[in-house]
Amino acid sequence: MTRTIAAVLVIALTMAACAGRAPAPVPVVQAMDSSLNCTAIVAEVGANDGKIRELGREEGNKVAQNVAAGVAGLFIWPLWFAMDFQGAASKEVAALQQRQSYLARLSEQKGCAVAPMPAAVPTPVG
Repeated sequence: MTRTIAAVLVIALTMAACAGRAPAPVPVVQAMDSSLNCTAIVAEVGANDGKIRELGREEGNKVAQNVAAGVAGLFIWPLWFAMDFQGAASKEVAALQQRQSYLARLSEQKGCAVAPMPAAVPTPVG
């Protein structure tokens, strides 16, 4: 009986460790910003847009994973430890959107022809 409890505990802890990743938001202002020219600003905005789209897909997948783990957890309770409550993707998207706004202001200050617009958060397709 003790072995069974220990095995379940080890499995639950292992699943909890894999449940989600810690958010790593991008800093709004970075050291290299003062040296960016218009081309570099536009390139970074484009790269950030791609990251935002990717994070939107990740967030949608996490929602689906949490729903599946929640429902399956009704029958196999250790699966509840596999749920992700950190919201890493949404926190990173918010930081990227703040960065995009900052880059738009920087672009205007440097007199770039077309100021990049902050990216919108894509709605996860369920």
